[in-house]
Amino acid sequence: MAEVAPTPDTLDLEVETLILGAGACGMIAALAAQESGQQVMVLEADAVPSGSTALSAGLIPAAGTRFQRAAGIADTAETFAADIQRKAGGENDPALVDAMAQGAGPAIEWLADRFDLPFSVVADFDYPGHTHRRMHGLPSRAGTELIDRLRSTCETQGIDIICERRGTVLHHDGRRVTGLTVARPDGGQERIGCARLILACNGFGGARDMVARHMPEIGDALWFGHDGNRGEAVLWGEQIGARTRHLGAYQGHGNVAHPHGILISWAVITEGGVQVNREGVRFWNESQGYSEAARMVMAQPGGEAWAIFDGRIAGIARQFEDFKQAEAQGAVLRADTVGALAEALGLPAQALVDTLDSLPRSGEDGFGRRFDTPPLAPPYCGVRVTGALFHTQGGLETDGDGRVRHRNGGRFDNLFAAGGAACGVSGSGDSGYLSGNGLLAAVVLGRAAGQAEL
Repeated sequence: MAEVAPTPDTLDLEVETLILGAGACGMIAALAAQESGQQVMVLEADAVPSGSTALSAGLIPAAGTRFQRAAGIADTAETFAADIQRKAGGENDPALVDAMAQGAGPAIEWLADRFDLPFSVVADFDYPGHTHRRMHGLPSRAGTELIDRLRSTCETQGIDIICERRGTVLHHDGRRVTGLTVARPDGGQERIGCARLILACNGFGGARDMVARHMPEIGDALWFGHDGNRGEAVLWGEQIGARTRHLGAYQGHGNVAHPHGILISWAVITEGGVQVNREGVRFWNESQGYSEAARMVMAQPGGEAWAIFDGRIAGIARQFEDFKQAEAQGAVLRADTVGALAEALGLPAQALVDTLDSLPRSGEDGFGRRFDTPPLAPPYCGVRVTGALFHTQGGLETDGDGRVRHRNGGRFDNLFAAGGAACGVSGSGDSGYLSGNGLLAAVVLGRAAGQAEL
């Protein structure tokens, strides 16, 4: 359905700035565009805006914010940029990384000051790859709260969000985009002209053929993203000469409760927990990150593993709504002894006992993971998990303001991409993903695209 065509002879309506997708990226772009004086319309394929944002923890990394300072955290955008590049092995466009790192703090404070979004820093545990605690979230630490607050803010600001409209045809005249044809739920079509088009329709994780082609190692994993992510941005871009980059990059997660399908916070690992396979033994260095964990877990027998932690760690994870839901649904099991936990989880008891007994009190283990947290203690906790694909990280190549680049050089006159529709800053595979990179690109590029001058 992602076709391209010349500008039609007649249009049903015209708008200055047209935004495709009403996730966090699209709605932030709309708020920024309206604030800069543009007439804005947002199109959304779903009946109610939600997107990948609603499936996330809603956490946005940013450096040098007043929220960090209030928590006693001294951080800079330069340090943040270095962390991003280090995790991705230097594979990112440095200018894009700098734009993301420099833009994150002001974007968070703008959302808080201008629209009363009550952000705070997750200050009680570390995320892999971040040298400082810089993850900002709303009180529930749930993406549903972020999307709901952005939607109500757009409504208050009088921004039109037209739902149940999926883009099918992109119209253009050379390097100038002129509008979209969109499908209505009754089978009809509408042709909408625009002076500026912002693609905020995320990536292609829901297009299984594209996933199999670009990232076959994760093709059999649970799809934990939004089914509406069908790759229109990339498909349109390839047809009109846009440059794409890192289409094999993605964010996985190896800690999704199975079969419950509930995300288990990686805090259960970073605070001293481990993952074991069905033999009751560990199989990798869990401190590398949760994105790599998806591939590692999927490589285990049955494509499954068990996260093992304790009551202290569960108390930290309980600040996340997802974890509380997992507890309520019985995904998290507890026992007073390791042997009893193993029996409850269906694991070999002696093997699990030996695995936990072998964990160092401090220093590195045989996998190269450093332990500097309290040793696990009763009550012990465990949850069966599997690997999942959350969203793709490659996409249309853009400048730091979200403007799409042409493969023959230069840029498109008025085409922008942000969030999952654009190439992010996660390198070329799964190991380059730094926690929060998805919403980082959504928030920073979304705001920049909305503010950009033509």
